[in-house]
Formats: sequence, structure tokens, C-alpha cells
Amino acid sequence: MEAASLFLRFLLELQEEGWFRGFLDALDQAGYSGLYEAIESWDFQKIEKLEEYRLLLKRLQPEFKITINPKDILPEIAECLINEECEEITQICSNKGLMAGAEKMVECLLRSDKENWPKTLKLALEKEESKFSELWMVEKGAKDVEMKDLEDDEMKTLHVQIFYKEEPENQNLSQNSCPSSEVPHTYSPLKPRNYQLELALPAQKGKNTIICAPTGCGKTFVSLLICEHHLKSFPQRQKAKVVFFANQLPVYEQQKSVFSTHFERLGYKVAGICGATSDIVSVEQVVENNDIIILTPQILVNSLKSGTVPSLSVFTLMIFDECHNTSKHHPYNMIMFNYLDEKLGESSNSLPQVVGLTASVGVGDAKNTVEATEYICKLCASLDISVVATVKDHLEELEEIVYKPQKISRKVQSRTTDRFKSIISQLMTETESLAKSIFEELGTVTLENLSQIQNRNFGTQRYEQWIIAIQKACMVFQMPDKDEESRICKALFLYTSYLRKYNDALIINEHARMKDAVDYLKDFFRNVRAAGFDEIEQDLTQRFEEKLQELESISMDPSNENPKLNDLCFILQEEYHLNPETRTILFVKTRALVDALKKWIEENPKLSFLKPGILTGRGRTNQKTGMTLPAQKCALDAFRTNGDNKILIATSVADEGIDIAECNLVILYEYVGNVIKMIQTRGRGRARGSKCFLLTSNADVIEKEEINIYKEKIMNEAILSLQTWDEAVFKEKILQIQIHEKFIRDNQGKAKPVLDKKNKKLLCRKCKTFACYTADIRVVEECHFTVVEDSFRERFVSKLHPRPKRFGSFEKKAKIFCAREDCSYDWGIHVKYKVFEIPVIKIESFVVEDVATGAQTLYGKWKDFHFEKIPFDAAEMST
Repeated sequence: MEAASLFLRFLLELQEEGWFRGFLDALDQAGYSGLYEAIESWDFQKIEKLEEYRLLLKRLQPEFKITINPKDILPEIAECLINEECEEITQICSNKGLMAGAEKMVECLLRSDKENWPKTLKLALEKEESKFSELWMVEKGAKDVEMKDLEDDEMKTLHVQIFYKEEPENQNLSQNSCPSSEVPHTYSPLKPRNYQLELALPAQKGKNTIICAPTGCGKTFVSLLICEHHLKSFPQRQKAKVVFFANQLPVYEQQKSVFSTHFERLGYKVAGICGATSDIVSVEQVVENNDIIILTPQILVNSLKSGTVPSLSVFTLMIFDECHNTSKHHPYNMIMFNYLDEKLGESSNSLPQVVGLTASVGVGDAKNTVEATEYICKLCASLDISVVATVKDHLEELEEIVYKPQKISRKVQSRTTDRFKSIISQLMTETESLAKSIFEELGTVTLENLSQIQNRNFGTQRYEQWIIAIQKACMVFQMPDKDEESRICKALFLYTSYLRKYNDALIINEHARMKDAVDYLKDFFRNVRAAGFDEIEQDLTQRFEEKLQELESISMDPSNENPKLNDLCFILQEEYHLNPETRTILFVKTRALVDALKKWIEENPKLSFLKPGILTGRGRTNQKTGMTLPAQKCALDAFRTNGDNKILIATSVADEGIDIAECNLVILYEYVGNVIKMIQTRGRGRARGSKCFLLTSNADVIEKEEINIYKEKIMNEAILSLQTWDEAVFKEKILQIQIHEKFIRDNQGKAKPVLDKKNKKLLCRKCKTFACYTADIRVVEECHFTVVEDSFRERFVSKLHPRPKRFGSFEKKAKIFCAREDCSYDWGIHVKYKVFEIPVIKIESFVVEDVATGAQTLYGKWKDFHFEKIPFDAAEMST
């Protein structure tokens, strides 16, 4: 707006003839036709009339953002926007997700000068049959009602709707909650149930508490009660500050929305920081300027380390979601180490109250109640807990709300003969032989003694682990002849990569259709052909293609159908026949299986009506299969709001804490984890009458599940026993564990790494080509590593980055790869840092070689590589 004002000021100072006409033509050409007409006829009535719609849209913006898919209505309303805006909305939808796109669309509509945009929007919404169209009134009578309501400052109804939508647990929390299609006219805070008040009570009395209660009972709502009580109980002059930790990004997004909705109407400031936003916001300022801060825990670990947050005493309450994770090197434990060091070091700082939320504290390897009690005491010591709160007085009410699904284990049949497995196993045996033959000429090393892993069977997770072990060993393998060493390592890399793909295909074939396994391999070999295609790859591709016709023909043979899928199909048909409104979550082990089962459902005429959605973890950034956070968010939103999506196929990402709409059927398909996983997944089946099936062809899996049920039993017994302990006795027990654990921790941490000041070589991890010396590496802003030697630029090639973006002082522009044509291994990125164009390398792409001895070492992280790290110096660059 400031720029536009300045523009007008200069415009009015112009002396040239025809400036006014030129200005009007420019407006028209840029797409501002409403403004053009208004200025030309000097009649601004039409534009002024739009103001009331702007007010209404601002008012409805939160609901718009949640309910509207901007990509669906953009074609209909494009005429009301200018071209650049349409492109920007599309781009934001792709990069940041539909909610961000919808926010942008509102922003653009609020600026629109087209008199017909309110009507056009109404028609677009009706065409999409959007519920939002019921709120968007453009008829005269209805509009007057809307505008009158707008003047009422107390009216915050749409926040309630978001609250329910973002937090399905809370839909059942109040007797007077309204269906989402109705908009109430006053904000009525949710009425807590008795069992929720019971769970909140110890924490409201200021005690450090673990709240252990089933998924679906509204633990987030309990944390809101605790938080609100905490904020209000502080005297005027003292300031409470709450931090809420969420482990996973989708959970973080959800909780940030819930806390903002609940507390901003009470006048508190809420903000959030996660890994994705930590580069662009100041943690210090966010903590300083807000009452409630939602964080992914690593953010606080980093801030305590760097001193950005000087001490935990800046907070008065810390809430740990999924607090059972507080163990080993988890960020939760890192935060609590900091807390316990202050507590046991008799620091004068006042420490925050601690509250943990979980559906299950777990029992580790405990075999009986005594061992389970010991395990839970250790968790309590890690979190400095004095009370484990469970529902005891209001169990009946809890059981009305949280229905425990009926659990059914069913053994399913595998194929009796499997020609696909025979062919792929034969190809794997041949590929292993080719890999072994490389070593025969050496005589000193064999493929077998490169790895400790024995008894590896094709088509198993164990085989995958063997491949990883071989690849790690081959990265540090050494020979006097460096060219020969490079050739051998590159060949081994290729052979093992192909073996991994075959192994994946066997897993798909075992649990899904043979056709999907064949397609998976065809897809892989198609991509191989499209990239660099050397002799080894040509040989391996030819071997596969020789078998392809037979593979395709057996995959089409009906007698090779997977009997497991028939069982799964039968259960789904049966359940949907009994209740056509059934909503299902199908848990599977791997991402490849998610895709294969989605295709199977879509292509199966008996099941295609289920219209499957998928939800998988984000995965490593160098894998294409992970789901981005916006994609995860969209999948969850669609499953919640779209009645057509009757099934969600998920990996473990939906296990913990993500709120999914009430589903009444959970199927664990060859999927079983620890006791925490079991309770979490079973807890996802929220609706009354829900069932949980475990389908497996492996009797051991059913046995493992029975062990988990036993562990749940001893966990509950241990908690009950702890609750009878005298408070002083429990407190002393916890203190002794804390002192003992701190002693161990302190003694482990004594040996500080010795800096190795000798110059080392970095070699490409794949082809062993020389990349640079450590003497030429510089550290930028403490955690990014660049190479300042000029000739390094000749050793890599760069390609434009598919997702360029800014973070802090850096602008990510390109990816860099090993320059050897037959290698092209990913080495890192090329960035603009302030005024410098520099490469930023990642240590996991290199092997480190000692110049004197030739010994080679692999590092997964820079912090594990203790060489002399010289800070980046602008003056050095300019010389």
C-alpha cells in the first residue's frame, strides 16, 4: 500500500501529455478492469459496495481455509483475479499445501476490484457443493442478517468449528456441541467431562504428572484445562509461559491450531516453531513474545545448546505429548537432562512444572509386574514425575466415550507355490554371484566376511539390513590401486542397489499382488534406462528383461492370486455390508506396500467404492517416496471431511497422536509393533462397535501380539501398584534413580573428542574420486560446510534445485553431484550465502581417507567427524 501511495504521488507530478490515458490503459492491461471503469467514469459506488463482502470474507476466512480446496474453485473464479494471482495460488498449493493456497486466495479476493466476485464465488461454491456456500450469502435479505451479526464483537462461532475439525477428540467433549453444519451464535466453551477433570486435577494442584489415558478420550482437551488453570493462577505481576512439545509434524500442526483457537479468544498469545520454520523465525523472540509456544522438541534442544534459550526456567509449564518417548537420546530426554542437571545441581533457577501425555507408558522388556514397575519409575524419573494420573473414579463415563474395539487375530494363507519368488530369487542369486566374483581375483576378501549378518533370506527386512552393511563396508574398502578400488566399489554399489529392489519386490509379492511387484520392477528398470546406463547396468537389465515375459504372464495367471488379499477383501466386504458407513484405517509395514494396496483396492471392482487415501511418513529427503507435510495434512483433512474416502492406508505415521476422524475398523495387515504401538493403533478405532483385525500368515506375529496384550496387563497392574505408594517414598525412589542416571551420564560425557589436526582427503562415497582436503573446508554459521579451494568447482556438476528456497542468510539454488559421468553421486547443494555463491557439502556423501595411512572412515554426521573446523571468512573469499 505504501508503494502504491508513492506511485500515485509520482504519477500526479508527471507533466507529460497523455499520462492519464496511459495510466488507465496500463490498469486495464494489468487486469484491474473494475478500477479502470471506476476511474474512467469517476463513479466508485460499485467498488465501495464490495466492502461489506470483504468484511464478511475476512470474518469467514478461518472456515474458508479449512473447508475449501482452492484448486477446485480457481478455474471458476479466475476471471475475478489477475493472472499473476492465479499462478501464485497454484504454486502455493503445490509448495505449501491447500490451506496456505486457500489463505492466498482469500487475500487476493479481498483485493479484487471486480464487482461480480461475491456472486462468482457463490456460484463456484455451489457447483462444488461446498458446505461453505451456506455461509457465503449474497442474496439481499440473508446478507443483512450476516452483516448485523458481524457487528457483534462476541461472535466467534467459526473458531468453534475449526476447533472441532482440527481436534476430532473434542467433538464428544461437551453435551451441547453443535454439528459442524450449524453455526451457533455465541461462543460456548466446551464443558469438560468428569473423567477429564479427574485427569487434570493433580497437575492443576501443581504436581508433575503423567496423564495416562486411552487415545480418543480428549487428552489434548485435558492439557487445555491444565494450561488455562496454570495461566490464570499466576499473580498479575508474574508471567506464566507454557511450552507444548509435539513429536511429529502433523501432530504439531494440529496442536498449534487447537491451542491458538482456544487461547487467542482469551487474550493469550500463541505461536509455534517446527524444523520447517526454524530458519526463518527467531526462537528467542517467539519465546519472549508469547504466552504459549508449540514446538517440535529438537528446536528447544538446539536453542539450549546455542544459548538462544538460556535456561528452562524461562518456562513455567512444559507439556510433553506422547511422553513415553522420553528415553535414550530422544530430544525429550535431552531437554529433561538439562532440567535434571539444574535440579540436582541445586541451581537457584525455578524449574517449570512438567506434564506428560500418553496412551501407554510402556514396560520395555519387563517380564512381570515388579519389572514393569521399575521401568515406569525410570520414565517418571526422566520426567521428574510425582503422580501418574489415570481414570479411576469415573471409569464408567470414560468407557461410554472410549470404546475399546473388539480385537480379532486372524491367520491368513500364503501362496503354496510361488513361481515369481523362484525367478526373482534366481536373479538375486546371480547378482550375488556377480558381486562375489569381483572379490575372487583379489583372494583376500570375500563378500561374506564384509558383513556380520548371517542367515539372510531373500524378501526379508534382515536381507535389507545385510545390503546396508555391505554398502557401508564397501565405502571404506581399500586397495593400493585406487582406480581398481573405485571400480570395485562402484560395481558393489550397483549390485547391492539392484538386490535391494528385488528384495522390495519380493515383499510386495508376499503381501500384495504379483502384478504390483512386477510393475515396481518395470518402473525401476525404466528409470535405470533413462539415467546413466553403464556395462553392469546393461547386463543386469538384460538379465531381468529375459525373464520379464514369464514374470508378466505368471502375474496375469488367476491361479497366482494372493490368498491373503482374498481374506482382506472378504473382511472389507463383510464389514461394509454390515455397516456401509464404516471408516477404515489399514496399517501396513512399508511405503511400497501402501502404494500396491491402494492400486489393488482401486482396481478391484468389489472394493473400488472405498476410494482409498494414503498416509506415509516423510522419509529421508533423498527418497521420492515420502509424503511432504502439506500432503500428509491434505490426506488427513480429506479422510476427516470427505465421506467418499472410506479407507486410509497408512504406515506407522498414523500410530501416534495424529487425530483421525472416528474410524470403526482398524486392520493391521502383517503389522505389529511394541505395546505402545498396539494401544495407539487400537485407540485409533474410536467409534462404538469398532473392531480391530490383525491379519497375518505368521503364527509368530500372533504370538507377539499376545505378548503385547500381556505387557499391557502388567503395565496397568504396575500403575495401580505405584498409585498406592506413599508420596514421600515414591519421591525418594525417583530422586535415587535421577542421581544414579546423572552419575552415569556425567562419567560417559567426560572423554571429550580429541581434534585431529592432520589433513585428510574426502573421496566420493560411491566412486572414490578425490573431492577435496579437510584443510580447504570452512564452516558457515556453525553447521554448514563449504569448500574454498577453486579447483573443487571442477569436481562437481550442478543441476537446478527442484525446490529452491530461502532459509536464514542462505538461498538454495542448485544440487551438486560428482562430476564423474558414470557416478553422479549427490554431494550436496549450491547456495547463495549473503553475496557469495558457494557449494555446501554433506559428509554422508564422502569417505574420509587419512593421507598418511590410507585408512578410510565413514561419517553419518559432521558432528561425529572431529577435524579442525575453520570458520568461513568473507575476507579470505575476497582474496
